[in-house]
Amino acid sequence: MSGPSLHFQVHPERLAIARLSPDAPLPPWARGGFVTVSRTPTELSIVCPERWVPAPAGGSDAPLHVERGRVALGIEGVVPMTTIGLLAALCGSLAAAGVSVFVISTYDTDWILVQAERLAPARRALEGLGHRVSGALPQE
Repeated sequence: MSGPSLHFQVHPERLAIARLSPDAPLPPWARGGFVTVSRTPTELSIVCPERWVPAPAGGSDAPLHVERGRVALGIEGVVPMTTIGLLAALCGSLAAAGVSVFVISTYDTDWILVQAERLAPARRALEGLGHRVSGALPQE
């Protein structure tokens, strides 16, 4: 996708991605300055600051599964819903750099979550596409 250069801002908190059963109530730890909740017929997914998420109880049938140490790169401004190919281009470049992603789309924009230890290659990949990335790796 060719188009205008984007500005990505690194969110200042490390995030966790949690999965609970689809019928679980919304837990009180789903809070903070960055929270997204998605409920589908098969799961309840929550992204929020990792400091609020408790440790899983363990076992393959545990009610809570958590991936920690994520960093969010948010596209500043509004991305029109008619935009075509933006995420495909961004994710393709990140994949070529060996960076796995978890994408969150909101009404206004998109957020790309990467593992904290992969922020530097993610930054290089996005800058290689002509985009700007501001902000540093959040402290644990």
